[in-house]
Parts: sequence; structure tokens; C-alpha cells
Amino acid sequence: MSRPEYAVVVPTVGRDSLHRALAPLLEAPRAWAPAEIVVVDDRPGPANALPRIGGHPRVRVLRGGGHGPAAARQAGWHSCRAEWIAFLDDDVHPPADWPERLCSDLAAADEATGGVQGRITVPRPEGRRPTDGERATLGLEGAPWITADMAYRRGALEAVGGFDTRFPRAYREDTDLALRVLDAGFSLRLGERECEHPLRPGRRWGSLAAQRGNADDTLMDAVHGRGWRVRVGEEPGGLRGHVLTTGLLAGAAAAVLARRPLPAGVLGAGWLARTAGFALRRATAGPADPAEVVDMVVTSVLIPPLACGHRIAGALRHAGARRAPGVRAVLFDRDGTLIEDVPYNGDPDKVRPTPGAADAVALARRAGLAVGVVSNQSGIARGLLAPDQVDAVNRRVDELLGPFDVWRVCPHGEQDGCACRKPRPGMVESAAAELGVAAAECAVVGDIGSDMAAARAAGARGVLVPTRLTREEERRASPETEPDPASAVLRLVRGSAP
Repeated sequence: MSRPEYAVVVPTVGRDSLHRALAPLLEAPRAWAPAEIVVVDDRPGPANALPRIGGHPRVRVLRGGGHGPAAARQAGWHSCRAEWIAFLDDDVHPPADWPERLCSDLAAADEATGGVQGRITVPRPEGRRPTDGERATLGLEGAPWITADMAYRRGALEAVGGFDTRFPRAYREDTDLALRVLDAGFSLRLGERECEHPLRPGRRWGSLAAQRGNADDTLMDAVHGRGWRVRVGEEPGGLRGHVLTTGLLAGAAAAVLARRPLPAGVLGAGWLARTAGFALRRATAGPADPAEVVDMVVTSVLIPPLACGHRIAGALRHAGARRAPGVRAVLFDRDGTLIEDVPYNGDPDKVRPTPGAADAVALARRAGLAVGVVSNQSGIARGLLAPDQVDAVNRRVDELLGPFDVWRVCPHGEQDGCACRKPRPGMVESAAAELGVAAAECAVVGDIGSDMAAARAAGARGVLVPTRLTREEERRASPETEPDPASAVLRLVRGSAP
């Protein structure tokens, strides 16, 4: 069996279980080991060491910035070059032979296969029925296309733009991606490998926080139509019942305010009956623990109006939503990509757009993407250019091709050790922050390896547009290559087409 080339992406919020998820990957024999292991640290705030893996030589850590699991996974696959990208959660327990069994699953996939799912198992509690929170974890067994253990072909991710970062939590983002991959003509299959997901007890009142998922369902409806549950084999949700229960409560309250006791009593009795039945079904499904029974009663009162409220908020937030492109901003390299490369040019009269540059910027704008420029200008550090000369050239570029939403220029030389000079990610991250997007929601279009390396380090998507100055090893190392800037932008936006 030929060994498929694969990378593994693990988003994390710093759980202590992360090392357990990575152990089989780090200990795998060379024949089955991943080409890359990328951990995306999605904790907000300043960078902190991750438990028990900080500085491990085989693990590359990206900063996700707290933008949620969809953006974290997006950053992860953007930064990988392998043919297959396997996604794992940071709390799963892959067995020791998981890498070998993954390779077997991938080797069995034909060219039309866009993704292969692992089988998730969840241990049952011993000697008792599961709690309400534990039942939510048990629901992962048999759930289709969940990214707790899911491998996608990189070409399939490129074709659809990857994850939709409008999904802010670990809910529906995997279903949305699977449906778009299927719509693009790929197939998805269930593999033979298995991965254990520990039984999580859940937080107290966690069922209330879970109602936020109703807002994500409105985005699913907008993008995929109301029949998407049928496509994934999911039972209808309980929203209709919650609407009826909430309507009875609202009607009873209105009747009380109108001093109409009979309608108030009838509506109130209907609300009480439905709420009691809901609480009873939930309480009898779990252990007969008095504290949990009380929780079931309280949350059964609150869940219906919360579900309706989140649904309304989602409908307002996602009104008119369409399939989103994989990126929200395109950051262009300047010299050699947008304009002809004139070494250390400080003369605006020498600015000449490259073929396809104007079309590229126009296409990005028509697609609703922000556009920016990230440019190394070490001529300033070398004393060959004055800052005002660089500014004058940039103004001319803006006149011919812009306006651009953001400019970032690094004036440092290679020996200055700055964080902004490509191939470091500083300019990409800074430009993304000014645009109000995550770096994972950006693409970098450039002509040399340092442009692609900066994108990779930031978790942005990189598309190489080679020129006569592009080295052959840079071409080979870039997973995405196009002949001109316009073709590069078309590649980025075509995944958004319905």
C-alpha cells in the first residue's frame, strides 16, 4: 500500500488532554507518521505555553486568536502542504495504531472522494444512566462528518474555500463544510479507523448555553435550504415545540395583563402541561439524582424562550446570507505581483502594473472582499530609498489599481530581526487586524517563497504567482499556484459560487 501524504490539524483551547490526542502522532513509525502536525492555539489574549507540548520539535503551533474552531481549522489547513488534511479535536483519544489505520482509509479513497470520516466511540457510564450533559457527548457517535476525526482532501477544501468562519462555535461548521464538498461533486465516506471521545459530564446549565446553536441553524437554512437536515440524516429539531410552548406562555401573560382570567388559565395550563412533559422526558432519561432533577425542571422552563430568542437573533443576523467565500480579504505582494519588479524603485513614473493585476483587484472587490498590500521594502534600511519615496510609489499604485483598504510596509532589513518582514507573519496579522478579520480569513497572493511562508506562518491561504525571479523550489513548495494575479483571485472566490 502506498503511503498517503497527510497532515494533522488540531485546534485547541489549552485542554490538558491535548498531549493525549497528539501522542499516537508523535510516536508513529516513519511509515505512517504525518508529514506535518499543526496545533492551532485558539485561546484569546497573549500567547502562553500549551500543556506538555510547548516547543516540541515535531509540532508547529499557530495562534488562532480566539476566533472559534472554524477559523482555527481554516488557519491550520491553510498552513499545510499535504494532499490530505486530517482534523482531530484536542480531547479525543486516538489509539496507537490510528496513523496506520488513517493511511489505510486514505489509500482506499478514489479520486472522487473528498473526505473520509473516522468512527467515533464514546464510553458509557458504568452502573447508571447518562446525565443530560453526557447524552450530548454520546450524540457524537454516528454523527455524520464531524471534525472530531475527519480527513479532507486538500483539493476539496480549496474547491469550496474550506470552513465558513461565520460559524462561531463547534456546531454546524462541520456539517456546512460537508454539504458544500458534496455539492462540489466530491463524495464522502466512512473509514474503518476508530477514535475514542471521552464522556464529558457537561457544565451545569450547559443545556441553556447550547441553545445558541439555534442561531447557527438559521445560517444553515439560508445557505443550504430548509431540507439540509434530511440530507445529513438528522432528525427534526425541537424548535417547533419550543415555539408553541413559548407562544402559550406569552399568550397567558398577555391575558393576565388584559385581565382575562379564563384565557389566561387555559393558556397557562397548556404551557404548564407542555413544560412538565418536557421536564419529565429529560429527567427520566438520566439518573434520578435530586439535584439534576431540579436542574431539569429549571432549564425546561427556560429552554423554549431561549431557543426562540436565539433563532430570532440568528434570523436577523443572517438575513439574506449566501455561501461565503473561503476568504474575506486578499493581501497582495507589491513588487512582482501587482507591479513590475524594479529593484529599489523610488520613482512613481516607473510603476507599471503586471498583467492581470487590475482585473485581480476588481474581481476581489466585486466578490465583496477587502484588498490590501503587504510589501517588504528593505531599501529603506539599506539607505537606498527614503520613506517618502516608498510612499510616493505606493500612492501611484493606489491610483492605478486601488484604492486598497490597507497598506503594510516593512522598512527593515534581513538582519534587523523584526516580526513584520516576510517570511514572518507580522504584516499579514497586522493587516488582518485593521480589516477586522482573522488572519485565517485572509489570502496572500505573491510571487516568491517568502510571501507564501508569511501566509503559512499567519494561517492565511497562500497562492503563488510565479515570475522569472521565482525559484523552482519555491514553485514546488507552494500547494497553490496560478499564472497571474487575476487567476489567483478567481481561484479564491470560485468556491463561493452556489
